[in-house]
Amino acid sequence: MLAGGTDLMVEVNHGRRHLVDVVTLDQIPELSHWERNGDVFRLGSGLTYTALAGPLLADFLPGLAQAARTVGSPQIRNSGTLGGNLATASPAGDTIPVLAALDAVVELRSADGHREVPVTDFITGVKHNDLRPGELIEAIRVPVADGPQEFLKVGTRNAMVISVVSLAMVVDLSAHQVRVGLGAVSPVPERATEAEAFINGLIDWDGQVLPEAATVDRFADLVVTAASPIDDHRGSAAYRRHALGVLARRALIRCFGEENR
Repeated sequence: MLAGGTDLMVEVNHGRRHLVDVVTLDQIPELSHWERNGDVFRLGSGLTYTALAGPLLADFLPGLAQAARTVGSPQIRNSGTLGGNLATASPAGDTIPVLAALDAVVELRSADGHREVPVTDFITGVKHNDLRPGELIEAIRVPVADGPQEFLKVGTRNAMVISVVSLAMVVDLSAHQVRVGLGAVSPVPERATEAEAFINGLIDWDGQVLPEAATVDRFADLVVTAASPIDDHRGSAAYRRHALGVLARRALIRCFGEENR
């Protein structure tokens, strides 16, 4: 099953994948469709990064739009898809921490029926997912969050580079929740749940004011403890932990404003 092919064709060109039959999906309009039903967005798996970064979706899902803008070149963003990023299941996939922070659900379809899997359960390991034989990713559902969102990424450049570490933050003012998704610091999508519970109980939600700096620093430390990074050619585990703490602190302050620290 071929959507954008931005990862698959690299494997073919390097001789790591040999294809016999290919079914292209980019001409199926239902897979590129998105809609809002009440407080839930349903995003077709064939939506490109360019579409995700467009003004219509960016107004409601700014974190996902921010992540999409950092992916590859314009050519990659015009062909690569949301479903493809999930199916590839790379720990460094840029949309994945945002989807984790949004509590996204993956809709899977086959000739045998339909099932739904939380995104944090769908990716089971590095380059491994929960797709069964004959299944494809049909859509991704995400709830609408009432508040700011941030996606921050560390790499050798701002874009056209694989993440060394990334972090997504979703603030839901109505639910009094900060949710944090981590990228490139574990084999599967991780949520910093202990850090979330800590800061959610200390924010002045009526005034949208953060607690003192020491408490924000403690939040960042708890985010770091949720990660399990490794040393590789792109960065050491120690560097990733340090960078993750910086991103957590920065994202929280950006979401609430420096003046509300």
